[in-house]
Amino acid sequence: MFREVMNDIPIRLSRIKYKEEARKLLFKYAEAAKRMIDSRNASPESRKVVKWNAEDTMNWLRRDHSASKEDYMDRLEHLRQQCGPHVTAVAKDSVEGICSKIYQLSAEYSRRLRQTHLSLLQDPSTESCGSPPQSRLVYCYPVRLSIPTPALPRVELHFENDVACLRFRGEMVKVNRGHFSKLELLYRYSCIDDPRFEKFLARVWCLLKRYQVMFGSGANEGSGLQGALPVAVFEALNRQFGVTFECFASPLNCYFKQFCSAFPDIDGFFGSRGPFLSFSPVSGSFEANPPFCEELMDAMVTHFEELLDRSSEPLSFIIFVPEWRDPVTPALTRMEASRFLRHQLNVPAYEHEYRSGSQHICKRDDMYYRAVHGTAVLFLQNDAGFGKWAPTPERLAELTAAYRPSLSRTSSLSSPGPAQSAPGDRDSAPKASDRTQSAMVSPGGHDSNNNGSSSSSSPQDKLTAM
Repeated sequence: MFREVMNDIPIRLSRIKYKEEARKLLFKYAEAAKRMIDSRNASPESRKVVKWNAEDTMNWLRRDHSASKEDYMDRLEHLRQQCGPHVTAVAKDSVEGICSKIYQLSAEYSRRLRQTHLSLLQDPSTESCGSPPQSRLVYCYPVRLSIPTPALPRVELHFENDVACLRFRGEMVKVNRGHFSKLELLYRYSCIDDPRFEKFLARVWCLLKRYQVMFGSGANEGSGLQGALPVAVFEALNRQFGVTFECFASPLNCYFKQFCSAFPDIDGFFGSRGPFLSFSPVSGSFEANPPFCEELMDAMVTHFEELLDRSSEPLSFIIFVPEWRDPVTPALTRMEASRFLRHQLNVPAYEHEYRSGSQHICKRDDMYYRAVHGTAVLFLQNDAGFGKWAPTPERLAELTAAYRPSLSRTSSLSSPGPAQSAPGDRDSAPKASDRTQSAMVSPGGHDSNNNGSSSSSSPQDKLTAM
């Protein structure tokens, strides 16, 4: 959190699409840097450096009206390098206080939520659950609640052009038509307790509301938590490395029908295998693009290394994380030093794109945005995984080509056709009691993760939306 707040000083850098937006952003940054250094207790040298660079930038903006968007962005990067260390230094104490306050509030609300949760479990009308099952190998299947879902209230649905609107008690949530159809497909594959779709709309409303609350109510707020790789990159990962599973996704932004996500109680109806840190596969090829939270990424690396260390079957993780070097993140340092690291690919800033975290509701023109930081792509594999999905120059060349913005934009957004897939991925039964004992096969009569009887995946294994 501290790093993220500091990165937004003196202003938050928004996504830029047009030249005029870049020009305005450059002016705002120079103005904000000068104002901050004037209003804080800064050293004479810091004041001199920031004021000179800010005024030089403003003079350049006044006299040069033929600059391109790239010129403005280059100038902004130069200004950040010159002024950034000085303005962040004077803001450090204030930011530390803000982070400390947020931490205390979060701890208090977590305590209240836990107390409420425990009181509900002590309610006499609540059906008691059996003890958690012992760990055993099973085919990979979605999370399923051990207690039957009660009757759900009625949710109204109507469409406004290409947007599905779901209303419950006067409160409306929205999702574009393409993603609504995608949720129907995921629900059909994964949900076994509602064959008539009687609870579908209520569960979609809960899903959308849950992620809306997590993101925040502001425009584009929190959507960075759900930024996804371009479709072309997923296609290359599937063709070249047999990837069929996403370690960090949601029903709204997933490409494959198999994924781990944050909220198993609602995401499980749409195919989630639960939180990744509770997921223990022993074989398969996986993609991981985690939320850029340093603590989560560090825990992710620990989990990767434990899984790779204890499995002798082919196991591979292809991880996409920001290439933060000043300072470097512990997760990146650990992966670069890992004995399981087979290759590292670095994609420069502004030379690749991500899909918006609000792709389920944003306009088509806003679907992609340029990455303002470099991305490190790391291949962690055990010996068997390296033997099966080695990052050869030919495979890496196709992956790199898929990352080019022109290709990611022109790639089809519909479900791709059959491609070579990984073998039947199996995972240890989770310790939590929210999975059933007997569900070994997903709805529709086929294994949730292709049980190895077929050498290629079906088109249904890959899902995306318009």
